[in-house]
Amino acid sequence: MSPARQDSAAGREAAVDTIILVRHGKPALSRKVRLTWQEFRDWWIDYDAGGIKPGQLPPKKVRKWAERADIVVTSPLPRAIESARLAAGRDPDELMPALVEAALPSPPLGPLRMRPKSWGTLARILWFIGYSDGMETHAEARARANAASDTLSARAAGGHIVYVQGHGWFNRMLKGSLMARGWRCKSQNGDLHWSRRQMVRPSRTDNGAPQATGPEPNEKDTA
Repeated sequence: MSPARQDSAAGREAAVDTIILVRHGKPALSRKVRLTWQEFRDWWIDYDAGGIKPGQLPPKKVRKWAERADIVVTSPLPRAIESARLAAGRDPDELMPALVEAALPSPPLGPLRMRPKSWGTLARILWFIGYSDGMETHAEARARANAASDTLSARAAGGHIVYVQGHGWFNRMLKGSLMARGWRCKSQNGDLHWSRRQMVRPSRTDNGAPQATGPEPNEKDTA
């Protein structure tokens, strides 16, 4: 293939906008406690204020995406910032408050004690069907996810790779918002810590016009 054809082919293959949604690493705060519903709310405040457990190594695929990214964007919470630094080897380019986790309002169940994971599951189910207890509602979080998806889409326009270090549930909401805007989930590997979703679309210019596209990069989903 001539050099001109090689350059042309490389340009076509690169004409894909990419957003990588990655959950943060394992937090330092222990989950091996039993809490009342009120204590869970205090525990969650400490969880948001804390970082990640030392000694973690992000998966190779996560590190590869973070290092290749044109823009590294994170939630402003410490566990997300620390995870992004560990994955990318540098400070994030942008802290985006709209990426914080959706609210987890635990219901008042008296002296009942449960693990944080159990409270989180119960709170998420009730929140999803309408319980918010004065916190952000599901509808409000969906609106926030839609707005964040628009911002991230604009950052990715022109064939860029945007690495997003966020949170488990809200990353799922971002996936839905992006798909509603024409993005496709090319690969994903669950919802555990360091899990990722690779979102792609034919490249757009900053004003929304499509660019010429060719084959997407061959990125297999390996753990």
